[in-house]
Amino acid sequence: MCRSIKTLRPPVTPEAGPEDFHAAALQYVRKISGFRAPSARNKEAFDAAVDAVTEATRRLLAEIEVRPAPARSTAPEHEHTQDHEHTQDHEHEHAHPHEHAASEVGQPV
Repeated sequence: MCRSIKTLRPPVTPEAGPEDFHAAALQYVRKISGFRAPSARNKEAFDAAVDAVTEATRRLLAEIEVRPAPARSTAPEHEHTQDHEHTQDHEHEHAHPHEHAASEVGQPV
């Protein structure tokens, strides 16, 4: 009966306007009333509710303060790692299981 009402506040939806407010209000009123389209008897109340929710949505979004999201931090890359060769000797320059690993800890291979 009703699709999900999307978030309209910036920065989630930076360009939300009156049409978006009305569409969200219409979805909300349809959901809570249980009517996709009201009968002639209920049309005036239905339309008034949509208008009231539209205005409340506009006012809310105009008045709320949204703090900017904190910048994502990434681990700093050390400048010196790119500037020189490593001086530490490595026994192996490849990653794979070593058959001799067991003998290094005193166990037979």
